[in-house]
Amino acid sequence: TKANMVELAWLKLPLTSDNLQDWIKLFFSSRPEYPKAFALFLIHIYRYYFVLEEGRAPAPFTITVTPCDVPIEWSILIHKASASDHDTQEVSKSQKTPSMVSTIFNYKGNSVETYVGMSSYSALYMLEFLSTERDTHITVHLTTDTTSGHLYPELPVDPRIDVIGIGHTTVTLAWKHSPSVLQHRENIQYCLLVNEKHNYKSLCAAETAIRSSGMKLPPTLVLSLSPYLLEPQQVMILSNSELSIINKASSGEVRQICMGTKNTCTVPNLSPSTQYYFDVFVVNLLTNASAAYTGTFARTLEEPEPKMMELKDGKVIQVVLDAKKQKFYSLQYQARHKRIQFTFQSCRGQVQVHITKNSKTVASENISGLRYFSLKGNLLDTYLVQLRSTEQSNSSVKVQVSSHFHKPLFPLLPESLKIKSFSKLRTCNSVTIAWLGTQEESKYCVYKKRIEDHQVWMELQNTDRCAGPESRHKSEKVLCKYFYDINLQRAVTTETIKGLDAGTLYLFDVYLIGPSGIPVRYHSKVVKTRKKC
Repeated sequence: TKANMVELAWLKLPLTSDNLQDWIKLFFSSRPEYPKAFALFLIHIYRYYFVLEEGRAPAPFTITVTPCDVPIEWSILIHKASASDHDTQEVSKSQKTPSMVSTIFNYKGNSVETYVGMSSYSALYMLEFLSTERDTHITVHLTTDTTSGHLYPELPVDPRIDVIGIGHTTVTLAWKHSPSVLQHRENIQYCLLVNEKHNYKSLCAAETAIRSSGMKLPPTLVLSLSPYLLEPQQVMILSNSELSIINKASSGEVRQICMGTKNTCTVPNLSPSTQYYFDVFVVNLLTNASAAYTGTFARTLEEPEPKMMELKDGKVIQVVLDAKKQKFYSLQYQARHKRIQFTFQSCRGQVQVHITKNSKTVASENISGLRYFSLKGNLLDTYLVQLRSTEQSNSSVKVQVSSHFHKPLFPLLPESLKIKSFSKLRTCNSVTIAWLGTQEESKYCVYKKRIEDHQVWMELQNTDRCAGPESRHKSEKVLCKYFYDINLQRAVTTETIKGLDAGTLYLFDVYLIGPSGIPVRYHSKVVKTRKKC
């Protein structure tokens, strides 16, 4: 053999059911290269044999084992054989003698562990691996080449990660440079892992967690230590030297960010008031080997409560409610008259309204249309209005408080805001609709829109009921007319819309516009013209 090289010896033992796993041949090279990856199955001991021969003088060697998931147990055993044991058959027989085998190292846990020892002339070494919790993966590397540089990147004397800034949605981290970065900058990079569960002791363990949560790792990503786990996946490039992979699973968000040789990072897009765990790994780009800094954690700041908005007498405001936060949006009003009226118009979705007067509840209701609350109290009473979305998507609502009942901004409403269509009057090119009016002369505008079958649900669900005719396209306008009747039983109007296509769905809307100009939208009506006439 050449100098500084290791001669490898493979054992040829009888194949039996008892020693089947003894047959798995493990190739270890003396040159720094990729660690070998293995799958360990539950409650099964895996044995691998090797022989180190570099003449009769003892030589150093190292073995590094990285658990990729759960804690494992692994051991190094040595069988010091005589010169005659070079024959593999004799080795096989001597292996059965318990007194000739001794354990020189044993470890239990899930940390990356390295054994450094001196080789013994003509000694047979055996590695044993056992997983006691579940099937898992490990990586193993053996080398006697201690002069060609470090396979695994070095950690600084102080490998801690410092949290130098915390915001509502960001955390800024910093760590000391690895000596490997300073020596081999072009071949080393830092990678950061963020999650909401716990810290990871190795990049291999983090990779396994990401894979189990459903993410597929890209073939171009240098983070993987297990080539057979690689599968194509889209990667979001953040900058020329920084990439990020984000995977949202049921257990929370798992995120990896690689930032080259920068030793600071501000993690964006976090959730307020949430604890996150951060791990930094320094990775050798040539070998894929990595070393882990000591992980840390931080809790983002609570989102500040929205400022209390003051309601002004007679002024209409529109509030958008975030469905995800499910928090109350607060409005405050100090009464200047004994009698006041609150008006709520739900623009999108259903809204929960809760009103208190001097800290006592005076009204609480879920609103999906237009609703008035007439309240009586004393001068300078303080009213607090709390609004919250009851939907899974965002809701919005218009709010007005006024003591001038004779000058309402919202128009007088009919008993029902439904639009009725008459099936018997429906033809191939026309539809007749009707709606209720009021005792107050108001303007009514009719609009139509051609839609497809698959658009019906979206059109009805996503309608902004507070948007007026100005939000519609001019081509959708049918007509506008004024109408009222002192007798409410006769306050009904009809309209026949002509010029339609046969067998086609149309969405019809009616807008009621009162003296103040604020529109109220009737409930949309979908009608299909006859296909044959």
